[in-house]
Amino acid sequence: MKHNGPPRVRLPPSRPIVIYDRDCGFCRRSVARWQARTGDRVRYLPFQLPGLLARFAIPRADARRSVQLVLPDGRRFEGAAAVFRALGTPAARLGRLPLVLPIAERIYRWIARHRTLAARIDRLLLGAEAAPPSTSRVARWFLAGLGSIYFISFRSLRGQALGLWGRRGILPAAELLEQARSVLGRERYHLLPTLFWLDASDGALLRACRLGEAASVALVLGVRPRAMAALLWALYLSLVTVGQDFLAFQWDALLLESGLLALLVAPARGWPPVEPPRVGVAMFRWLALRLQLESGLAKLGSHDPTWRDLTACCYHYATQPLPTRLGWAAHHLPRWLQRVSTAMALGVELGTPLLTLAPRRPRRIAFAAVTALQAAIAATGNYGFFNLLTVVDSLWLLDDAALPRVRGALSSRRRRPRPPSKAWRLASALAALPLAILSGASLLGRLLGRPVGGAPITGLVQATAPLRSVNSYGLFAVMTTDRPEIEIEGSLDGRTWRAYGFRFKPGDPRRPPRTVAPHQPRLDWQMWFAALSPVPPWFLLLLERLLQGSPEVIGLFEENPFPDGPPRWVRAQLYRYRMTDRETRRRTGAWWSRELLGPYVQPCSIAPGAELR
Repeated sequence: MKHNGPPRVRLPPSRPIVIYDRDCGFCRRSVARWQARTGDRVRYLPFQLPGLLARFAIPRADARRSVQLVLPDGRRFEGAAAVFRALGTPAARLGRLPLVLPIAERIYRWIARHRTLAARIDRLLLGAEAAPPSTSRVARWFLAGLGSIYFISFRSLRGQALGLWGRRGILPAAELLEQARSVLGRERYHLLPTLFWLDASDGALLRACRLGEAASVALVLGVRPRAMAALLWALYLSLVTVGQDFLAFQWDALLLESGLLALLVAPARGWPPVEPPRVGVAMFRWLALRLQLESGLAKLGSHDPTWRDLTACCYHYATQPLPTRLGWAAHHLPRWLQRVSTAMALGVELGTPLLTLAPRRPRRIAFAAVTALQAAIAATGNYGFFNLLTVVDSLWLLDDAALPRVRGALSSRRRRPRPPSKAWRLASALAALPLAILSGASLLGRLLGRPVGGAPITGLVQATAPLRSVNSYGLFAVMTTDRPEIEIEGSLDGRTWRAYGFRFKPGDPRRPPRTVAPHQPRLDWQMWFAALSPVPPWFLLLLERLLQGSPEVIGLFEENPFPDGPPRWVRAQLYRYRMTDRETRRRTGAWWSRELLGPYVQPCSIAPGAELR
């Protein structure tokens, strides 16, 4: 509020001066934060300096009671009004909103009467470092981590691309684009944004993966980070657009959203000591909040009884797509412990979003909780790069003080990073606005159980949907309690059948579960989904390719049971798999038991001469 005493001081300063009590710990910590924000624009002086109060005609009681602001034109303000004006135009405008200043003044007076308690709470929440935390080193760790994940994803896809989307693959990219060209006209470029419009040949698919690997290494090393981040996002979007069922996982969507947001925080050149724009940091924390909260809400909103009665983990380890040996062991933990772990998973997903909005130390707790949950998931199941990407995105819950200093590309200079340029801040804010609106409307719609925003939001969603970079999340909203598995078999005579063994999914009951992450065998994963649903179209195309003897598709399997030529007949059998108990495992060596449920696809063949094009 404006001081009731003399409206003018005797000797106006040349720039604003904030006068505070240096004997007050909370005041000192607050001033350190304000000074980092205002820089040299405002001077900060303790009222204990000899002659300072007399120079500006400020009563000592006023200076002890509240902070004082003296402006160059002679006006003087105190308390919350002084803080709003000292921090600059945005804060001053906030202070002029109705009810804001009166409420702020009440809070200020309470803190002033309880300074010691306020200082303890401030230190508890924010730590010993009083100044606003820097996030420039967080940005470096994040971009290096993102580059590593991009490398993993492109390297993983390069070995599968031809079998999945090549000319002789299951879902050829060239055929998809050719059909779109004839049906969609010019709208195809908006609905299917991909660089493969230029060339969708087998060589182009492999070149895209190799270019992605090279750009990933460049991003890790800090070579033109913003340009590399943009290139990687465009390449991955191009692959996801033509990838169809095999690139439709939630972590593919999360990588695209993370990659797009990375453009808000990636510096143009090298690793200069520059703070990322605050709007970019806020968008990543918002993403971390949404990822956990939406996952928890999806489980509760599905009304699945296993989540409601906390028995989901009693089924999860045995029925998840690709369990590990630790997953087999976790399945045999006591039932009470399974219920506890289910409650803990829900607690992390529903509780950490609140800590995401909290000050520094609670955010560190949120990061630790999310990391622990993702480590447990990764140890017991193969989820590609999802767990690693979730942790890398969650790095934005931290600040530089929480990260170790290392040498090399991730090292940090000792001087404090300089703020981002005004142009970069403005461009980041403008780019983040539609993303924030879309993601906010999506989360609000999930909370309310209905769409929000009306026609404007719907139009924005339709315009940006092909970019696949603003998404909703929620793995395992409904827990699978049974495990059907498909075995594909071929025959030369229709009587003797040989199985096409998969590399990583359960097959031979005596073969132990394997750890394959962060690589993701896309066909093995999709077989899990296929077993839970009616026969999908791509599965029939897979059988056709096996009958045609496609070497690229056969290369997706562990071995070729027909090395001398393709079979004349193929079929698919459906089994129910269960993890064996410890005694059966010791006695028989089997990790699984299985029973035949019946045919999934009846024996089929192709006409003679229907060779692979």
